[in-house]
Amino acid sequence: MRRSLGAIVGIGELAPKRRTHGETTLGMIAEAARLAVADAGLEPAAIDGLLVGPQVGETPQHVPATVSEYLGLMPNMADVVDLGGASGAGMVWRAAAAISAGMCEAVLCVLANTREETAPRSPNRNPIREFDVPFGASGANAAYAMIKQAHMAEYGSRDEDFARIASAARANAQRNPQAIFHGKPASVEDVLASPMIASPLRLLEIVMPVAGGAAVVVVSPDRARSLPRRPVHLLGAGEKITHRALSQAPSLTSGPLKPAMARALAGAGVDKDDLDLLSLYDCYTIMVATTLEDLELCPPGRFGDWLADSDLGPEGDTPLNTHGGQLGFGQPDLAGGMTHVIEAVRQLRGNTPGRQIPDAQLALVTGNGATMSEATALVLGDEP
Repeated sequence: MRRSLGAIVGIGELAPKRRTHGETTLGMIAEAARLAVADAGLEPAAIDGLLVGPQVGETPQHVPATVSEYLGLMPNMADVVDLGGASGAGMVWRAAAAISAGMCEAVLCVLANTREETAPRSPNRNPIREFDVPFGASGANAAYAMIKQAHMAEYGSRDEDFARIASAARANAQRNPQAIFHGKPASVEDVLASPMIASPLRLLEIVMPVAGGAAVVVVSPDRARSLPRRPVHLLGAGEKITHRALSQAPSLTSGPLKPAMARALAGAGVDKDDLDLLSLYDCYTIMVATTLEDLELCPPGRFGDWLADSDLGPEGDTPLNTHGGQLGFGQPDLAGGMTHVIEAVRQLRGNTPGRQIPDAQLALVTGNGATMSEATALVLGDEP
């Protein structure tokens, strides 16, 4: 009995050219995508998954977000497939796997490239290069400062509210000997007294880049039963991309983690109140603030009141980033996000001496890319 793993329902192809003149990779991606979606008989809004190649001349990173933004898509799953000549075929089975996993229903797989006679001089149609960078909105510090400023302007949130987040991260880092700030606590007053980096962001509200690495191994539930380590199970997942350039963000006070977390919780069949650990991406204090509100632990703009009534330590009522988070542990580049996964695994295994959450069974892990643009949420559990 044959079983279909997936179905290709639309195709789009551009005629090959020996050379291109003034064309852009994004433009060619858009035309190939348009043809494929039309051939499938779908509307662009039906596309909720995206797989692209790594070679997009208009951006060296955040490629799925850049392409999504250019095409006007907000996918629930997106990724780069970097397999050289095998990338096209590799995209097809990855798309089928993502659909089978319930992450999305219609995946656009697209590749394109230009070939100029001389060094590329074509216009850069990446919105962040057209509408953000020329006006000084360049770099993460400036971008997240604008998000914090918008939150303060809309809701009246105070610097003291944000400082509590950084201070709590440092407090938890004191229980983690591996944390870069182990032995260096910081009070709310210390955070407020730290230098202003990009108003209204202060130094201690910003992650410290460090060297480091992190990895996990994933196997099937059946395979896990034969291995010596206590497994931690993926119970639910959610993903969402809404933009790349801050100027294109649907909102500056709520991000794509809101639908991603809702989808992960629904997939796991649990409620936010069932969670024993919040392992939340914390590149900046404002990122934690918006995540708490998007998780609906408190109304929009009220995270400060919620923090004042909460204990974020491992024995507290709402353990948050018990390893210190990136604000206390440090951010080893992209591995910084993986540290949140690893802390959740350690807590659910029950082997974090000195900071163990009693009877930890469920954890929410979040990841954030670009400028509150690319979001992933996972619900992990000690049992399936």
